[in-house]
Amino acid sequence: MNIENQQRNPVLLIHGIDDTRAVFQKMAVHLALQGWSVHSLNLVPNNGDVGLDELAKQVADYVTATFAPEQHLDLVGFSMGGIVSRYYVQRLGGINRVQRFITISSPHNGTVVAYGSRRPGCLQMRPDSIFLKDLNSDAVILGQLNFTSIWTPYDLMIVPANSSQMSVGSEVIVPVALHPWMLTDPRSLTVVTAALAERIKLPFLKKVSSQ
Repeated sequence: MNIENQQRNPVLLIHGIDDTRAVFQKMAVHLALQGWSVHSLNLVPNNGDVGLDELAKQVADYVTATFAPEQHLDLVGFSMGGIVSRYYVQRLGGINRVQRFITISSPHNGTVVAYGSRRPGCLQMRPDSIFLKDLNSDAVILGQLNFTSIWTPYDLMIVPANSSQMSVGSEVIVPVALHPWMLTDPRSLTVVTAALAERIKLPFLKKVSSQ
């Protein structure tokens, strides 16, 4: 392992609703082959039966149990997992541990699909929910990290798709056809790899379309 690999932070992958850590199999292998130490956990329950703040506590507990207190890490959250990760970063002290934070097709401003369920986690992902308004009220804190939002304009789970846009950090548009493909499309993997390899914060609101 070369010096560059030794200096890389471990990467923690956080899955979305109705998913398990298995959805990251291709991404995890891809990153591991390039020298990253990749970690993930199963959020329980994964169907929205509890609030995203409760799931974020599982992330915090995992970080405490898995990494040394002085160890920085990089965080990748998919869909609901991006919002769970934001709660960890913004409310549970993750801002002091995380250096690079990537969300992939996450409903930062809510998704109308969440109106299809009254489960607590789904209520929190509705547009204009109290939960999201609270998180977005001080989203500027994410500017302290190397933060990137990756999304596709063709998303049928995040509606409207541009709900994944944030007023802080960087965004990369990867025009894939389906929500789950954001974790397996080679263009997405390339963008995630590049964001994790960044040594400094990217320019404010850098907009890039990955063709």
